[in-house]
Amino acid sequence: MPATPLTDAQIADALTRLEGWSTADGALVRSLVFADFAAALAFMVRVGFVAEQQGHHPDWTNVYNRVAVRLSTHDAGGVVTQKDVDLAAAIDGLAAGN
Repeated sequence: MPATPLTDAQIADALTRLEGWSTADGALVRSLVFADFAAALAFMVRVGFVAEQQGHHPDWTNVYNRVAVRLSTHDAGGVVTQKDVDLAAAIDGLAAGN
């Protein structure tokens, strides 16, 4: 059963609790900058383990010390769902511990 899309109001409310996130093209987005490539890669590995546990995976890119994350739920039609908010919160926690 696909996840339920969040309303604009629910997304706006979630953004008040998420550090550095915004919306773009129907997704939650955040860019992070690290000291170097190794730190960015280590962060991505940590996120990868959490994403696998949650069964929800980010669309992301890495260029040297920068990681750009885009979250939307593919099985809900590429819109924002609670799965995205939960993964964004987990990413925030990992980023804060960096």
